[in-house]
Amino acid sequence: MGLSSEQKEAEKSLLLTTVEKMGRWAQKSSVWPATFGLACCAIEMMSVTNSRYDLARFGAEVFRASPRQADLMIVAGRVSQKMAPVLRTIWEQMPEPKWVISMGACASSGGVFDNYAIVQGVDHIVPVDIYVPGCPPNPEALMFGILKLQEQIIKGIPPKYQRMAMEAETL
Repeated sequence: MGLSSEQKEAEKSLLLTTVEKMGRWAQKSSVWPATFGLACCAIEMMSVTNSRYDLARFGAEVFRASPRQADLMIVAGRVSQKMAPVLRTIWEQMPEPKWVISMGACASSGGVFDNYAIVQGVDHIVPVDIYVPGCPPNPEALMFGILKLQEQIIKGIPPKYQRMAMEAETL
């Protein structure tokens, strides 16, 4: 028994999914970064929103000045010991779920600044989900990092701080 033309047309226009998958798709498509540029990497972070790279294609163009409106923190540049508590406070003010991208060698490992004044890796302050290497990394590298983060979101991989909490509960 064949399908009627109305049934065939209905099959073409239906989309079946779960609420969880739809929620993850919406979350992936609307990642709003908090502006936290500290050094030369911040220039590259800002340039990713211009028309040449157009981060808006991926739903992440809305850089927010308030941490309460952002769910992604991009730490771009070196973090000094004095800035570390401020960075942690801003991260704590962000709503859950929240993600962190460490952009550049200085944010990831202290870079060439191996001294007492610079934190040797932002992961000592906040849990980092994605590391973007380079000194400074170009806008394409940051876009790649954001795309990798979106892949994690769509797969349902929780942010690093939630994975750490789950691991601590199992111990």
